[in-house]
Amino acid sequence: MIQEIRSVLLRDLRALQASLKAYPNEDLLWAIPTGISNSAGTLALHIAGNLQYYIGALLGGTGYVRDRTSEFSDRNVPLSVIAHRIDAAIKAVGETFDHMDDRVLDQVFPVQVGGHELGTRVFLTHLISHTAYHLGQIDYHRRLITGINRPGGPPIAELLDAT
Repeated sequence: MIQEIRSVLLRDLRALQASLKAYPNEDLLWAIPTGISNSAGTLALHIAGNLQYYIGALLGGTGYVRDRTSEFSDRNVPLSVIAHRIDAAIKAVGETFDHMDDRVLDQVFPVQVGGHELGTRVFLTHLISHTAYHLGQIDYHRRLITGINRPGGPPIAELLDAT
């Protein structure tokens, strides 16, 4: 199961990279129209930081130090910097899961989340849905901002190797 979780998260991180590149102008990543709380740039920084922390640092011991406040307050970060952070998240997720087996799923996650002790299986499932949720927000943000109505989601075919 751990390899399936790895495959889904890596696929979604690659889809995140593709989604950001689909913006015709990187300044549009930072647009926040009325009724929207976060820009695509903000959500991308948040996804990368979230996975580097919860998977890389806490499960993989990478030493990554999260600055969640900056994930939501930084603005106009160049796409090249965001891409570098996503690449770091891809590396952290890939390498962490490469050194894990399914036994970790039955353990308690190393830190409380929201004041609650959770099993690792449950929390990793949450991280998958959390990542997918924000990836969907970015897709709709791009469509809203650019007027380009073409899908940007992750291809299901990338999961074929995981089965």
